Amino acid sequence: MPTLLTPALDAVLDGLPADTLRRATASLIESYRSGAPPAEQVLRDPGTAAAYAAYRMPATHAAVGRALRHATELAPDVSVRSLVDVGGGTGAATWAVAEAFPGLATATVLDGSADALALGRRIAAHGPPVVTRATWSRTLLRAGTVVPEADLAVVSYLLGELPDALQATVVDAAATAAAALLLVVEPGTPRGFAAVLAARSRLTAAGWHVLAPCPQDGPCPVAALGDWCHFSVRLDRTALHRRLKGGRLGHEDEKFSYVVASRAPVQPATGRVLRHPVTRKGLVQLQVCHADGSVRRAVVTKRDPMAYRAARDAAWGSTWSDRPPVIASTRTITSPKE
Repeated sequence: MPTLLTPALDAVLDGLPADTLRRATASLIESYRSGAPPAEQVLRDPGTAAAYAAYRMPATHAAVGRALRHATELAPDVSVRSLVDVGGGTGAATWAVAEAFPGLATATVLDGSADALALGRRIAAHGPPVVTRATWSRTLLRAGTVVPEADLAVVSYLLGELPDALQATVVDAAATAAAALLLVVEPGTPRGFAAVLAARSRLTAAGWHVLAPCPQDGPCPVAALGDWCHFSVRLDRTALHRRLKGGRLGHEDEKFSYVVASRAPVQPATGRVLRHPVTRKGLVQLQVCHADGSVRRAVVTKRDPMAYRAARDAAWGSTWSDRPPVIASTRTITSPKE
């Protein structure tokens, strides 16, 4: 997590009653772990908004940042001058977009929680100018909601909190508003992936093109195997974060599913590494989603030094070339593996 967000959170949240935050955090964790859309607004008061900022804002920021990094690695010349953060809460995604696109000039955060928006504005006062100047607008998402136009629209960790029928409405509204790019991010769970996959299908059916993570616009081969596609990003835990969650480790791994879609045709990756590579003496085993719409496992050995070095440097989520290396074996995966 960039250092700018950590001191901003500390400046605003330091000194708040620890017991109140712990109780609110426990309530949020229970709500999110249920896996069902909440019956009422999650960030319903200043206490739950503050707990959310401390407990979830760093992880959301890290996931959005990693997804954007995957996209900008493939399209380094893409220009984003304006952002609309749909259901942005305290603005975690806005901070991530400001980091990924230094040329960002304007940002608008939409959310139904006035308490989350108020807290987000206070945190933003300690951020870079574009975040400090952001517009924070209370917006209740419903049929007919109009999202302000922007180069990039972000819908992060929102769809899972909405009824199924409203998810499509929000994706369509964001797609109408986005002039160039649309990012959807959800938790890296089967349910989160299902929401991302549904959004991906609506976007490609409407003529959008997948920039990342997928190397092609066709049906998802991971879903066809009964598995779910997700990625992982490691982030440092702040002292407050450890106290609220009772965690001992100084870091945590946030797993997420996402899609970045482009209105204009793009050149996606030729392949994407799924899961952590398995390294053994003299070989690396990779699970790769390929541009031909397949998922294959390759075992790369030292017999091809260039491919072996590339495989040793690869990580979960890295791009991977379809250039056939000299390999010990390659086989098509026929059952899901974790």
